[in-house]
Amino acid sequence: MIPAEIQQTKQRFGIIGNAPGLIRAITRALQIAPIDLAVLITGESGAGKEFFPQIIHANSARKHGKYIAVNCGAIPEGTIDSELFGHEKGAFTGALSARKGYFEEADGGTIFLDEVGELPLTTQARLLRVLESGEFLKVGSSTVLKTNVRIVAATNLDMVKAVSEGKFREDLYYRLSTIHIEIPPLRERAEDILLLFRKFSTDFAERYRMPVIQLTDDARNVLLNYRWPGNVRQLKNITEQISIFETNRDVDGTTLQGYLPQYNIEKLPVRSSTSGEQDHAFFEKERKMLYKTLFEMQKELAELHAKVEELTKGTQGQGGFTPSAQPVTVARSMALAPVTTAMPVHVPAAKTKTIEDTEGEIISNEAEYVEEQPTTLEDTERETIRKALIRNHGKRKKTAEELKISERTLYRKIKEYNLE
Repeated sequence: MIPAEIQQTKQRFGIIGNAPGLIRAITRALQIAPIDLAVLITGESGAGKEFFPQIIHANSARKHGKYIAVNCGAIPEGTIDSELFGHEKGAFTGALSARKGYFEEADGGTIFLDEVGELPLTTQARLLRVLESGEFLKVGSSTVLKTNVRIVAATNLDMVKAVSEGKFREDLYYRLSTIHIEIPPLRERAEDILLLFRKFSTDFAERYRMPVIQLTDDARNVLLNYRWPGNVRQLKNITEQISIFETNRDVDGTTLQGYLPQYNIEKLPVRSSTSGEQDHAFFEKERKMLYKTLFEMQKELAELHAKVEELTKGTQGQGGFTPSAQPVTVARSMALAPVTTAMPVHVPAAKTKTIEDTEGEIISNEAEYVEEQPTTLEDTERETIRKALIRNHGKRKKTAEELKISERTLYRKIKEYNLE
């Protein structure tokens, strides 16, 4: 029998499920809410960690103060100190006026630091000082300020491993994890999966004004046997897709599998961190796919260049066009590998090749020499980022948007590959 207080909390914050692990986490959050200590919440991405800081704040003595949630992983390394602690006018380029940081704004309330494991080491040192004494400095200031905030942090990283690798300060980890709450992944909440699906499908049916999705028995088995690497967030997204696209409102197992990426057990995206063989197989497959992509890109480039060359010769013969470096310009405009006409090479008769035959090989055609492509995943990533930076004239925000990565990740990669 679930206590009434927990039922009320679930209803208030929209939490669905009765799994023992989930009930334990809610119980623990309610127990420590009145105690003014730092809390660390851990769990996989999409498991619902964001609800628990709100539960803690709402049931604490700070409930009438501000609650500020900060996604540390979404803020670039160069500006995160300013965001958290504020800055003075003229502290850096673009600081046209003084600004309060989140810690100053949240004085008397609660601040939730999501993805705290992504904080730079320098910022971690500043955060440790806030935890120990409530003191901090604005960027560009020498005046010590005080704040009275409760810090609740969350991460999906293995913090013990991050500490051992020197990526996270050990002293900060122990200060943050005075109270530790672990959120169970969805695959450990089997009894909640069908309950969540029913809730989501009902919500989407009301939103899109269509009948509720119903699952056959084999479809229910598919839901229960899938590992849900994206947890509750993934289940909600897939339920929405099915609600929108399926005209037949009775969904069977085969139809449902079409919405589950890599349903086959052999190809599950979630791999055990202790299985070196699985990791090797996964990266080997990625490497071969990458080489295949490079091979196809170079082949398309050769065909494109041949067509442009033919067009150039044809127009030149009519006296209406003067040949130039147009083939190179066209190739570059399509973000393919650069081409130079200075080094013609001989290509032997074509033969069937496997992906393994082309690994590390330079693909060329009869007329042109194609720039050698990177031979490792790291080289390919570095070259991709370098070219994207060139295309965007060094503007990192636009480059990050093009590559579909966060600015913080781009900053780290630029430093890692020495692309500054």
